Amino acid sequence: MSEVIVVGGGAAGMMAAIAAADCGHQVTIIEKNEKLGKKLFITGKGRCNITNDSDVENHLNHVISNPKFMYSAFYSFDSSRMIDFLEQEGLAVKTERGNRVFPQSDKSSDVLQTLQKALRRRNVTVRLHTKMTGLMIEDHICKGVKVQSYHGALETLAADDVILTTGGLAYPSTGSTGDGQRLLKQAGVALEPCYPALVPVETVEEWPIRLQGLSLRNVSLRVERGSHKIYEEQGEMLFTHFGVSGPLVLSASSLLGRKGAKDCKLHIDLKPALSEEQLDERLQRDFAAQKNSMFKNSLGKLLPSKLIPVIVELSEITPDKQVNEVTRQERHRLVKLCKDLTCTVKKLRDFPEAIVTGGGISVKAINPATMELKEISHLFAAGELIDVDSVTGGYNLQVAWSTGYLAGISVY
Repeated sequence: MSEVIVVGGGAAGMMAAIAAADCGHQVTIIEKNEKLGKKLFITGKGRCNITNDSDVENHLNHVISNPKFMYSAFYSFDSSRMIDFLEQEGLAVKTERGNRVFPQSDKSSDVLQTLQKALRRRNVTVRLHTKMTGLMIEDHICKGVKVQSYHGALETLAADDVILTTGGLAYPSTGSTGDGQRLLKQAGVALEPCYPALVPVETVEEWPIRLQGLSLRNVSLRVERGSHKIYEEQGEMLFTHFGVSGPLVLSASSLLGRKGAKDCKLHIDLKPALSEEQLDERLQRDFAAQKNSMFKNSLGKLLPSKLIPVIVELSEITPDKQVNEVTRQERHRLVKLCKDLTCTVKKLRDFPEAIVTGGGISVKAINPATMELKEISHLFAAGELIDVDSVTGGYNLQVAWSTGYLAGISVY
């Protein structure tokens, strides 16, 4: 029976520990927080979007960085196996729009409790308030870890294998403060620069700030740098006190973080179901029905009330103008504005607001079939520590489950 140490008690760490224990190993989780799964607890606004109930090809298509690296991990432990595992452990789940899977109770705490029970059933030792301070590496072989307890006591823990699941830099309040990256860099492991991914966007223009709190559904977002389209998708977005957020913006931000946000434009189509001609016809009907109304009071059936003053201002049509006096040219300008409401990216918000971290251990430094580091044997990595990130919808957690599982079953 091998002694396995898992450093980090998040989603990937707990799954790695469970998988290793199921293979007959004696497993210990080292966690610097006062409890396991702090980040898991707050995911999905406290509901925990466990995974996406779709096939491996769909998951690969939703990975932003290094999807080919995930091939073995996803096929070893896909979303259907994750769902089966949770149900066998006693957690009822449900599938919502977009194949997003949640606990039936809508409580992330139930997911966490299920995983903790699974660890206890497998006799996994959990050491809380314990921080890794070093890796024991001799002749390119990992022999264990150095740790410091909550009371400051230093200790050396020998192990046959070590699995690092220390996370990235997103949500540092949950303990993701780059500890693993720093120690791996000292050990000479190749790292890609880290950046915030799935993060809100600040805009140059101030009008989005005036719309703070407004959520738009069924809109289309296109992101361009010059004439080059970086991203386009239909869904939901949100205006904030600094710019824009919501699922569409968060997914787009992952591409911006890797390719650079400078000089990028966000193009919002408020009515993607209508062509410009159809929208123009709709406006003509609305104006005809309100021919004695002022322009500023004529858009209530077309747009959310909070958005109307901004659209009126940007259209440069006199607000108090009678709608029957709005010219054809002005109406066409309004149509184009609704089909292409544009703002400029100022910058991405920082790690405290990011859902995941882009960058991390270079996938070239890891054996994708086992998650073992190529240059340091008996040392494995999983989860957000690796340079793999996906869009929203349960895909990032499945990366954690899959890489954690593969690492767990691959220890010697």
